[in-house]
Amino acid sequence: MAGSQSRGDAKITLEIRTKSVEQTLVPLVTQITTLVNHKERTRLTEKQQRALERVGVAVNSAVDRFVSVGQSLAEENVDIKADMCLACHDARMAGAAIQRLTCLRPHPDDSAASVADKTSMVRAARQLLSAITKVLLLADRIVVKQLLSSKDKVMQSLAQVEQVNNFTDFVSAFSQFGKDMVELAHLSGDRQNDLKSDKHRAQMGSARAVLEKSTMMLLLSCKTCLRHPDCSSARHTRQGVFSMIRQSLELIQHVVVQGGPDEVRPEGGPVVNGDSGIGLSWTHPTASKAFCDFEDQIDMTRVTMIGPAVEERLLNCFESVKETVEEFTDSYYTSHEAREKIVQLSENLRDDLQNMLLLGQNLNCRDARTPTQDLETAIIKTLESSKILRKQLLQTAMSQASDLFRQNDDEGLLKSLRMAGMAGELDRVEELTVKFSEHQEQLEEVCKLFRHMASTEPLIIAAEHNESFLHNLGPLILFAAHTLAQHADSKIARENLEVFSDAWESQINDLSVLVKEVNDVCQGRGDKLVYLSLPRPGKHGTTSRSLRPAKLDAGASEQAKIAKLGLEMKLITSETEAEADKWEEPDNAVVKRAKNMSSMAFSMYLFTRGEGPLRTTHDLFVQAQFFAQEGNKLYSTIQHFAQKVPPCSQREELLMYLERIPVCCHQLLTTLKSATFGKTATFNKVDSAIQETKNLMNVVAKVVTTCFVCATKYNIDYRSSPTPSSSGQICRWTSCPRYEFRTGSSDADSGLGNSGQGDGLYRSSSLTKPLPQLDKTG
Repeated sequence: MAGSQSRGDAKITLEIRTKSVEQTLVPLVTQITTLVNHKERTRLTEKQQRALERVGVAVNSAVDRFVSVGQSLAEENVDIKADMCLACHDARMAGAAIQRLTCLRPHPDDSAASVADKTSMVRAARQLLSAITKVLLLADRIVVKQLLSSKDKVMQSLAQVEQVNNFTDFVSAFSQFGKDMVELAHLSGDRQNDLKSDKHRAQMGSARAVLEKSTMMLLLSCKTCLRHPDCSSARHTRQGVFSMIRQSLELIQHVVVQGGPDEVRPEGGPVVNGDSGIGLSWTHPTASKAFCDFEDQIDMTRVTMIGPAVEERLLNCFESVKETVEEFTDSYYTSHEAREKIVQLSENLRDDLQNMLLLGQNLNCRDARTPTQDLETAIIKTLESSKILRKQLLQTAMSQASDLFRQNDDEGLLKSLRMAGMAGELDRVEELTVKFSEHQEQLEEVCKLFRHMASTEPLIIAAEHNESFLHNLGPLILFAAHTLAQHADSKIARENLEVFSDAWESQINDLSVLVKEVNDVCQGRGDKLVYLSLPRPGKHGTTSRSLRPAKLDAGASEQAKIAKLGLEMKLITSETEAEADKWEEPDNAVVKRAKNMSSMAFSMYLFTRGEGPLRTTHDLFVQAQFFAQEGNKLYSTIQHFAQKVPPCSQREELLMYLERIPVCCHQLLTTLKSATFGKTATFNKVDSAIQETKNLMNVVAKVVTTCFVCATKYNIDYRSSPTPSSSGQICRWTSCPRYEFRTGSSDADSGLGNSGQGDGLYRSSSLTKPLPQLDKTG
């Protein structure tokens, strides 16, 4: 919580963990400082004295208003009532004392009285600051209580999902689970942004990332288990997802409740969050920290000289360095050349340290107070050897990561598992299981090495998150592949494997981001660190005529509404992609248009989460305009296709859906043309644009399905349908960039890609008119 407190205890720990509490106190601190400084003056003009009195009255009035809010909170929350009432009473007393002291005239001829006035003002100011801080921290308890209550609701709805044994009950239970997850996502996101500690923000972000990726995996694994209740691999897959979600929820509670400096360690040991992967910084020392401590101790010898105690500390630090270096030399994937180089550099460092200690001992025998030139040279040489060794460790880690990403085994292995599963080749799946497990082990080894090289807590936690998530996800992919091999004709089993494969690919991309960031920090590039793919706050421009972005400050209910619409649109785009992938020839015009629109809609979904290439609402509205234009082109393409379908019920159904496309496009374009002024109007326009996009995507999904049925049933040569203009290439969004060492990846298989456009907007392939440059600040 905000501070460790007990009922009736006036001495509440005043530990401020959130930015909001800190920022609330800043104006009060400024005013109090002004009052205290004026009390230091022995001579004040009449005008200055009246101004001082007005400030004192204003402070007391503000305290009264503030305290009245605190007391109302106390009435609504019995558990903090006693502490809150006591803190409010102290604040009122301090405010009244400050007003009284500002009314006292200074005593220019009585220095003792002036000192007493100043002392009284300082005492009253401290009392006021202490009391107001207690009120804020107690109010923060309410926020924490709300978040924990939301987390408990998710746990309860998760338990309901786990207990159902038929599809009807599952739909109801999962729907409630989804609503509870949306509420928790908003509350935990607000808390994450409000936390002061980088480490705690990273831990919260890691837990939220796992929850986000686990939701779709939970949906498909539960459906697979319900469809194939006798399949043990399906049950193992489902149980593994439940375990990941529960561990993430426990981590959120840990950060919220025990995230302060006095974190509780069970039985005096370190806090380890099971298999969540988000251990705390003291669980395992990193090479980066070991080297920093070692080099700091060497630097200190210039001041302390090298006595017995200093020598012992230096040797202990060197032992820690050796232990972490052994992680690199013991790695199975470290090349023989790199291993020999690390061993040689370690021996050089040991020799330089021994030489420095010998010189220090000689000076200590002569009772020298300052280092000689020889000792200074030895210190510099030892520091240089340490930095060279550290640089070699980074090169070793980068070499392993580069080789791993260059080979790009993930895509081939996942594709082979899918093919073997759909073919029902259980023996082949078993064979691929061994190869995939070895590849997973190599990825975890890279995560471990980069955790050692990470020099900041957020990056350390990101590395732990990657290692743990890959460790937990790998076996679930293999279980899903075994399930598909046993039920090769099962559509749900195939979709189940695909969603786990997508999560794996996404995590590999996160790992590539981590590798680049750790390397940048070690090389001294990039001051601001961004770990994982955590959501950014949403930003927007107020109208199409004004491109200056500003924060879209929506209330909790409005945020939940947008998040719900975005999630629904994501599910529809996934459905459209799945239907489009059924076609034997994916390069026909119908599939291209549908996938083009799906990618546009997906980028708009990412905007609802504060992610992706659309940075402002102006970007969103322009993207929606392209989306509507592409919808009209799809209408023309399918009209030509429908002419080839003979009269039948499917043709009537296709024409019925087809006629809805231009209507939806017109409604979307009409929404986009409406002018907006102010945040409320902008939010309503965003809401309407997302809603209309979702409606159009829903129609597109039905049209693609019906077209496929007609093409298959009547053997229609859809390849001769009009194709999009060849002036541009249709490509797909990616929510996480692939870096240069993932050269072998294919965006086509993953369903994600990069538009290659400088402004970050997805255009229709036949659009040739360039967009105006958009303002991406804010």
